[in-house]
This record gives sequence, C-alpha cells and structure tokens, in this order.
Amino acid sequence: MDFKYFGKWSVNGVKVEDPGLRRYIRLEPRLVPHYSGRHTDKQFDKAEVPIVERLINKIMRSGPGKGKIGGKRIRNSKNCGKKQKAYNIIKDAFEKIESDTGRNPVQVLVDAIQNCAIREETTKISYGGITYHVAVDSAPQRRLDVALRSLADGAFSRSFKSKKSIHECLAEELILASKSDMESYGVSQKENIERIAKGAR
Repeated sequence: MDFKYFGKWSVNGVKVEDPGLRRYIRLEPRLVPHYSGRHTDKQFDKAEVPIVERLINKIMRSGPGKGKIGGKRIRNSKNCGKKQKAYNIIKDAFEKIESDTGRNPVQVLVDAIQNCAIREETTKISYGGITYHVAVDSAPQRRLDVALRSLADGAFSRSFKSKKSIHECLAEELILASKSDMESYGVSQKENIERIAKGAR
C-alpha cells in the first residue's frame, strides 16, 4: 500500500539533491508516525525514522537547553511529550505550505533541511593548557540533526509574543528556508556557524 503523510501528501517525485544527506533523509511514510523510540538501542538507527516524524519530535520539546533564540528566551513545556499536539502542528503547517506555495510540503521540508544543513563547524582543542577552536567537517547525521533543530527553533522564535500560531510560524520558517532566504532562522544560523568555522581554519 502506498501510504501518504497525513493521508494527503505522497513522497513520489520528492528529491533529495544533497548527496551527503540522501542516505539519512528517510522519506517513506508509515501508517502511524510513531517509531516508539525503537531507534534508541542501536547507534545511528534514528536514520530509519521518517523525516516528518523527526520534525514532529523536534517540535515536541521544552525549548532550548540554554541561551536564547533570536534574542528571546524560550522555556516552557507546552509541547513536551505531547505527540498528538505536535502531529497536528505539523499537519496544519503542511496545509498552509501547500495553500501558500502550491508545492508538495514534503519537498519544501526536504529543501529547507538541505539549505539549513551546516557543512563545517568548530570544535575545541586543548593543547599544552591552551584551548582553541579549529574547523571540522560536519558528519551527515549531525548536519541533519542541526538543521531540524534550527527549523524548530526558528518556528518557536517567530511565535514568541506573536499573534501567529505555531503552525503558521513553522510554515513560514520552512518556506523561507526552502528558498535559502536569510530571513529564515535556520539559514542565518547555518551561515553564522560556517562563517566562524571559516575563520578558524
């Protein structure tokens, strides 16, 4: 049987252009987007979780562990552990994306992830009591993790003290990121991280 995301959107014709991410972006939908944490027993097994469910899991969170998003501190538990609520947020966001752009929202999500996936970053090296930063290439799995986190953070940032609902903000973030627009939080974060890495080469 050919399942569709939310019973509406097929993955037929959806393309992953980035060869580094192609292996890790799993497009095939499941009847129920609930992997039940089965990937936790095996290293890197989360690559088997469908990409839309991974976005649902990123929305189902309590805010960033530290710091701020877009200059605003976000810390609450409104979505933490509430998968049905996160499911409905993604579904409504996909409907808005289709209505605003006329495109398959799954393709918009894939394009947004590719445009937000960092290629290099910095890590700390300690040598002789001195700590300094050096540039390193990002692993494909980490590129995907950071991109999904940035997209979720961008949606929460847009919805903070805003009249827009979270699904509208998520749809807006995904559309901007799919176009590589610097107004997107995810794209701007990627550019900032890569700029710092370039200076640490």
